[in-house]
Amino acid sequence: MAEPRGRILVVIPTYQERDNLGPVVARLHAAVPEADVLVVDDASPDGTGDLADEMAAADPRVTVLHRAGKQGLGAAYLAGFAEALRRDYQVVVEMDADGSHPPEDLPALLAALDNADVVLGSRYVPGGVVRNWPARRQLISRAGNLYSRVALGVPIKDITAGFRVFRRQVLEELDLDQVASQGYCFQIDMAWRAVLAGFRVREVPITFTERQRGASKMDTSIVVEALWRVACWGAGRLVQRTPTVLRADRPAAEPPQATKPSHVTEPARATEREAGDEAVSDGPVRT
Repeated sequence: MAEPRGRILVVIPTYQERDNLGPVVARLHAAVPEADVLVVDDASPDGTGDLADEMAAADPRVTVLHRAGKQGLGAAYLAGFAEALRRDYQVVVEMDADGSHPPEDLPALLAALDNADVVLGSRYVPGGVVRNWPARRQLISRAGNLYSRVALGVPIKDITAGFRVFRRQVLEELDLDQVASQGYCFQIDMAWRAVLAGFRVREVPITFTERQRGASKMDTSIVVEALWRVACWGAGRLVQRTPTVLRADRPAAEPPQATKPSHVTEPARATEREAGDEAVSDGPVRT
């Protein structure tokens, strides 16, 4: 029997996503009606934050965290994680606002959490699909994942994946104050930290579809940051001779306990040896 997962918060960072946010949240609530949504908006000039406020006024499952300006994807997620921990959520989901992460696949990610601590929605395991992505973007993505796997010695096929689910304990135990990465490097950083800490990571195939509205936030600086940081981490791993699979002696995590939703009155504050959905870490299954 699957264990109770407890309260779920889906963190959705936004910047210039007014045309996409409404449809994405509607699809999300159709797929997982019990999930709450936290929109983290970086003062979008197109009024995304205003739309999010309207959605929150109409649906108690939606709340909004407004930030002063565009500060990067990593900082937005860290702010969302802090809010999730403050509000006693047991499961925290990362999801993009542009529609590339299919909300219809979220139930499968949540189900995989029964035997894992972190679940990645993966494009590059069997069953994963990428649709309508330019060849250049696919090349950058696949090359970045290969580079990261080799440099870090982490056998995750899609370590840059941005559609993922965390147990609360992962976010509590990782030193999030030390995470300074932005762009998709933030995703590499978080996954690697989880593996090194002995948490069990799994990949589940998803269908990734290129956005239909709006512009991608990808630029050269994001790629350069990832190359540099991964190179530094990889060099440090070799110097310290840090093995890929660690901490098999970690005690099993306590299962998340279902809690009654509480009314929030204060405002939000600013190795896997084969591909598939098997566990990456050989640490204990946290049940």
